[in-house]
Amino acid sequence: MKLAIILDPLESLKTYKDSTYAMMREAHARDHVLYVMEQHELILDEGRVKAHARRLDLVDEDLKWHTLEEPSWHALTDFDVTLMRKDPPFDMEYIYSTYLLELAEAQGARILNRPEAVRDFNEKLSTAKFPQFMPPTLVTRQEDLIRDFIHKHGDIILKPLDAMGGSSIFRIQQHDPNLNVIIETMTQLGTRTIMAQRYIPEIAQGDKRILLIDGEPVPYALARIPKSGETRGNLAAGGKGVAQPLSEHDWKIADALGPKLRELGLFLVGLDVIGDYLTEINVTSPTGFQEITAQSGFNVAGMFVDALEKQMRCEA
Repeated sequence: MKLAIILDPLESLKTYKDSTYAMMREAHARDHVLYVMEQHELILDEGRVKAHARRLDLVDEDLKWHTLEEPSWHALTDFDVTLMRKDPPFDMEYIYSTYLLELAEAQGARILNRPEAVRDFNEKLSTAKFPQFMPPTLVTRQEDLIRDFIHKHGDIILKPLDAMGGSSIFRIQQHDPNLNVIIETMTQLGTRTIMAQRYIPEIAQGDKRILLIDGEPVPYALARIPKSGETRGNLAAGGKGVAQPLSEHDWKIADALGPKLRELGLFLVGLDVIGDYLTEINVTSPTGFQEITAQSGFNVAGMFVDALEKQMRCEA
């Protein structure tokens, strides 16, 4: 299998915890051929979507974990699979990339996750597609509606619709002295739509990341437990990741969403669950592979490459 990966600069990868690195290491161990490219190296030229890609080989040296050939131009149809693993922000450049990848798909390339589905699934707002699992939620930019929501629930979370890693998330209560300025800042004086959700106290036990691979759940979640004095469990905000078996309700959520997301071409998805509530559906570059594997012994990257190989066999 010739596997192409669109990713951040290789020198920025933290190989001890990076999920894309785990994918590459597993694929390399099975003698699949790896190519890498950055987002800006994806182009449309004379009607064909191409990439300035480099063949990558993995080595075992600590300081130099890879070797690269000189870059050359390839149509994306030259590869068996192209993985979009560029981290957010999900900005206009990311959207332009989904347009190019969608064109490549129409030309016969296999792109995972499917570009149209990535573009359509805002990672926070897409939870509304599954309202049976959502906490009480309001999406608006109107200050009076946000105030009504606080009055009704007393303790809430405010978050932007386009951030990652716990960035710009606020927990506020009805009599918070900073209430006005937080709402004004978050909505940019009523010009930016945000999400408000009832605070879920089970966050103290962790914000669980449940991975779905081709519709099937990894049997262990990574519970991101907030550090002392912190509301957010995100690892980027100092949370501690603890692998744990899926609960009965976790399985219920995963089994309900998995087949539907698979049908949409969302091959790898990270569901965020607090208590019994679904809070996000991550489709851009879900992580957690190495942490779950190290703590549970379950080979997440192996399950991922198994699923890729199965797709290839089914189409052979």
